[in-house]
Amino acid sequence: MSSESHSELDCFRQLHNAPEIFELIQQHSGSEFQLQKQLRETYSQDLVRAALTLFELRIRGRAKFSKADQMWFDRKSLEQATPELVSQHKAARFSGTVYDFCCGMGGDLIALAKHAHVTGVDLEPVLCQFAHWNSDVYGVSDSVSVINSRLEEIRDREGRLHIDPDRRPHSGGKVIRIEDYLPGLETLLELIEQFQGGAIKLSPASNFAGKFPGTEVELISLNGECKEATIWFGDLAGDQEYRATAISKTGEVDSIAGHPMDAFVDLTEPGAYVYDPDPAVVRSGLLDVAADQYGVSRLDPEEEYLTSTEAVESPFFRRFRVLDDLPNNDRDLKKYFRSADFGQLEIKCRRIPVSIEALRRKLSLKGNAAGVLIIARLQGKSRALICERE
Repeated sequence: MSSESHSELDCFRQLHNAPEIFELIQQHSGSEFQLQKQLRETYSQDLVRAALTLFELRIRGRAKFSKADQMWFDRKSLEQATPELVSQHKAARFSGTVYDFCCGMGGDLIALAKHAHVTGVDLEPVLCQFAHWNSDVYGVSDSVSVINSRLEEIRDREGRLHIDPDRRPHSGGKVIRIEDYLPGLETLLELIEQFQGGAIKLSPASNFAGKFPGTEVELISLNGECKEATIWFGDLAGDQEYRATAISKTGEVDSIAGHPMDAFVDLTEPGAYVYDPDPAVVRSGLLDVAADQYGVSRLDPEEEYLTSTEAVESPFFRRFRVLDDLPNNDRDLKKYFRSADFGQLEIKCRRIPVSIEALRRKLSLKGNAAGVLIIARLQGKSRALICERE
């Protein structure tokens, strides 16, 4: 362990033994300068800085974790952590004994420990300590072991594997190519052969297509935002090549599985309703499969927007009622909105480049209603659909 890591770890251990500092921060009503002055009368400068940062991160962490107010993370580990609802969905496939390589602060580790005995492995000693403390917070520490080690030094290959490769292995920011992950594609493929089954967490924007033959690729969205691509392998892989899963903010889970070539839907003019598909469906390539299942059509071979004459309910589509169909040019749009009763306007576009704020400034929005302007290519022609959200 480097002296820097040791110093950081020692600071967090001191902080762990001084929980009252967070109560002082919570109760303080003055300025941050006054707060820091008050805290430094009792605690060291490093401890105060760490406490204030963690207090801020715990507030941010509420978007991912139900017990964020008691958890331990730094900025990078919180940013990279899997949201709790996504972790719980993935963990339900696991049982027995599991290794969680690159476990970080323990987001996936905690969920896995509710179904299996889990050994977390991470190169960073501070993150290993966080993972241990966070497993205590969630009451699963009896099912958790944590090892501070390089994963190459772990020779045991019994049971199953979950791995979250580092997507920020260098100081230059996120990488997209799996070959640039740490560990990279070659090691990931070796691990697939060595374990009986498991899951690899990837960015949904990564170049996963065709890289993991014989596996199931699941694209997972949470509340309409695609969070990850999970590569299921071995005895945890399903019998379909692709899966799209949508998880609502209340934890409801819906999945659709198949192959992008399983269905082709018709192209039609806009009906009474237009649908914006969940990004997990789009990224998985299962747009036509989902459209066929729910009886809707596509507007254009290049556009993801769907349409129907009758209203369709689906967890994979956001529905809009079409009010008007206009050419996509400033003159027609300005004329329309001068007489329309819209005071709020959501502008949506996928394939056609639009400066949304510049367009919004050109339109008269002096009414009371909330509208949606969808700019899309309809069978090769750029159109503007005036809609309202259902």
